[in-house]
Amino acid sequence: MPRPVRVAIVGAGPAGIYAADALLKSELAAEPGVSIDLFERMPAPFGLIRYGVAPDHPRIKGIVSALHQVLDKPQVRLFGNVDYPGDIGLDDLHQFYDAVIFSTGADADRDLDIPGIGLDGSYGAADFVSWYDGHPDVPRRWPLEAEKVAVLGVGNVALDVARILAKTADELLPTEIPPNVHAGLAANRAVEVHVFGRRGPAQAKFSPMELRELDHSPTIEVIVDPEDIEYDDGSIATRRGNKQADMVASTLENWAIRDVGDRPHRLFLHFFESPVEILGEDGRVVGLRTERTELDGTGNVVGTGTYRDWDVQAAYRAVGYRSAELPKLPFDPVSATVPHEAGRVLEAGVPLPSTYVTGWIKRGPVGLIGHTKGDANETVACLVADHRDGRLRTPAAPREDAVPAFLESRGVEYTTWQGWHRLDAHERELGATEGRERVKVVSRAEMLRASFGDG
Repeated sequence: MPRPVRVAIVGAGPAGIYAADALLKSELAAEPGVSIDLFERMPAPFGLIRYGVAPDHPRIKGIVSALHQVLDKPQVRLFGNVDYPGDIGLDDLHQFYDAVIFSTGADADRDLDIPGIGLDGSYGAADFVSWYDGHPDVPRRWPLEAEKVAVLGVGNVALDVARILAKTADELLPTEIPPNVHAGLAANRAVEVHVFGRRGPAQAKFSPMELRELDHSPTIEVIVDPEDIEYDDGSIATRRGNKQADMVASTLENWAIRDVGDRPHRLFLHFFESPVEILGEDGRVVGLRTERTELDGTGNVVGTGTYRDWDVQAAYRAVGYRSAELPKLPFDPVSATVPHEAGRVLEAGVPLPSTYVTGWIKRGPVGLIGHTKGDANETVACLVADHRDGRLRTPAAPREDAVPAFLESRGVEYTTWQGWHRLDAHERELGATEGRERVKVVSRAEMLRASFGDG
């Protein structure tokens, strides 16, 4: 009797869930159908949405509603609190599944190779994001003694970090932030936040809406130096060919020509300033040195040899995320991605049977969350073609009950989709007592208790 095609997806963030959705809409969904198991190292699903999106962005977190609809499907199971490869490895997965898709994302900071990067007070944006998003595997406290802070980078993560540092704790209290984050931000001493980009306004990687949101806070004065509003032929071409870049540049122009107000916290957006050194004294950050740059006609910049030292006591690098290497899979250390062809994993240029990637581990940490849908569709199309052509491995133990039995034999306390509903209800109950939509649970042990119905 024919059985469903069994697919494992490692990583239950947007990329993995979009891959599950693509499978359910593919020709594999016809009888006898497709059976999908998502493995997630956190006790809760949703990945970047839960642990990478700033708490004051409920619009983006609304994507969870669409992801819920996929995980609600009877063909989909969730195994949370399961680590790859500690709890289940590639050989194990191939034993149970016809195909394996990796969608493990990127949650580490890219390196920035400048002197002083290792000083106390020099931080990676990803670590700070994990703290304020209540990630269970990071310290509960964050040092926020600096009154003047530098943020290096001009992407949306840089804006998130700058905005969280500049806002008051009470402004963020209506969100889902846990008590330890609120307490930490209440003690935050920052009154000036400086965001630095080495190129100009036309090359900034902000999305227009994220940029405009900076100005919505009643406590943040956003300041742009009119001298930083400059374009060359390459910049003008970028604005003409990219509506979002043009909107960003227009917003920055408007801020540059307005009068500076008197809101208590100041957030400066600096352009044409390339960080060259984080200055230290007694092992701690005491400043930032930048080199002034200028446009070269193509939209790129060159150094001018003019340097400036900025009085800051902390520096956050927000120059991009990096994926972690996955055991048993090839890895390109330069791009920090798995080599692939349209989603088929390549080892020495040859497709690794029944093994695929999607999302940031596939293409690098660029683009918005919605861009992962295209990745998922491309990868699943390859998987479907390989099934049609008989190129998928035949698993030794394809029965659905084999996987829970395997995890239980290893003593893995795995959570389920039903467990997420219990955790979700628990967090909403915590929020209701404070007049908030939810309060995020941070402790992994408490997450497990709530998921199992013990808390």
